[in-house]
Parts: sequence; structure tokens; C-alpha cells
Amino acid sequence: QVRLVESGGGLMQAGGSLRLSCAASGRTFSSYAMGWFRQGPGKEREFVAAISWNGGSTYYADSVKGRFTISRNNARNTVYLQMNSLKPEDTAVYYCARSGGAFVTAAPAEFGSWGQGTQVTVSS
Repeated sequence: QVRLVESGGGLMQAGGSLRLSCAASGRTFSSYAMGWFRQGPGKEREFVAAISWNGGSTYYADSVKGRFTISRNNARNTVYLQMNSLKPEDTAVYYCARSGGAFVTAAPAEFGSWGQGTQVTVSS
């Protein structure tokens, strides 16, 4: 069972930037697509971004396209989410997840392993 640990969350003013990291245990990290999801106050968990096993393909939710960038370093078993031009509506707990396959997907059901989440709060 893979273990995913997110870090990098915090409090930021609108317009600022944060970079989230997700460190994965195990030797199979590079075989699987990875994703970021978020759950805001009183909202359901929603897809944010995904990246294929080798970083060759990425996919974003419309709400973050052009502001967020997902990347990965397979040598370090780590996936990142660079968040720029943050908005108050980006406030949420952000979760890292590992897909069951190698290619990008936005479907939560395709992700079998999840981290505990990291809080991101954006003030206006």
C-alpha cells in the first residue's frame, strides 16, 4: 500500500502563490498517474489536476487552468502543484492521490490511494 504525504499548505493572500508537494512511498511511483483534488468548506471533493506516469500529459479543471501547474519528479517520488494567482475560492483541503493506471484521469473512482490532505487558505 502506497503512503502519500502532502505538504506546503498554509495561509496566503489573494494573488499570491504556494507550491504543494506530495511524497510517495514505495518503488512503483513512476508507473502511475497522480492527481490533486480539493474539498472546500461545505463542498464536495473536486478534481484539480492530474499528470501521467511520465509527466508527458497533464489535465486541469477549468477553474484552475492557467493558474496551477502539476509536475512530478519520479526520481524523488514526488508530485507538485504550483498554485499562482490564488483566489479566496481556492481555499480548501488539498489531497494528493495515486491513480490505478498510467494515464491522466479526472475521475475520483480511478484513484485508489489518497493522502491526508493539506489546508490551503486564501484571504481576500
